[in-house]
Amino acid sequence: MSHFFSTLPRNLVGCFRGRFIIWHFIAIALTVVCVLSGFDWSYFCAMRGLVAHHWWEPALFAGMFLPVIVPATLIVGGYIGNDKRMNWLGWATGQAASVGWLVSSSYKFFTGRAHPPHMVDNDLSRTFLFGFGRGGVYWGWPSSHTTVAFAMAVTVFILCAKRPALKWLALAYAYYIGISVSMTIHWFSDFVAGAILGTVVGVVVGRSFRPHAASIETLPEPPVL
Repeated sequence: MSHFFSTLPRNLVGCFRGRFIIWHFIAIALTVVCVLSGFDWSYFCAMRGLVAHHWWEPALFAGMFLPVIVPATLIVGGYIGNDKRMNWLGWATGQAASVGWLVSSSYKFFTGRAHPPHMVDNDLSRTFLFGFGRGGVYWGWPSSHTTVAFAMAVTVFILCAKRPALKWLALAYAYYIGISVSMTIHWFSDFVAGAILGTVVGVVVGRSFRPHAASIETLPEPPVL
């Protein structure tokens, strides 16, 4: 618990330092391309016509509640079962979710991007309300669902490198959440930016928790971003 709170501010700031800031600009650049080329709107129109659209909607609730349920379950389960590994993973994923939400919400506060309309009748893909809180922090660019999902998944990928089934399942979950919201409540570029920023968060948090996790179980080096 102490590591969670002591490293939270440092890891939040760390997501905007050094080489990581380059990935922020990449996320912005890809968004500009998707918006100006019309790809965001074309993708939205195409996805609205999919028969299997309803299969993606459960991801909206999963992406909202699992970032709370999963860390809490791991923390409590670790304490009850005296499993330090599980407990540590719970705190790590909890911090990843927290930092991911803070990063995405900070961007939303300043960009105020309009979310996709319910009907294919009005192109809102280029509508941004740049400023201070003009669009709130719940809708807009990037997708918080995606950012948080990738932050948690990459953290698990780093800390559970010797458990291939778990780490690939985590990444599959992140892609399911991201692609799902890009077909429902977000634009495609919101998903792309969220995946990039979430990966940055996951690497920063994973590296922060890894030295302590390594004392419980030997792990290989984390990926370099």
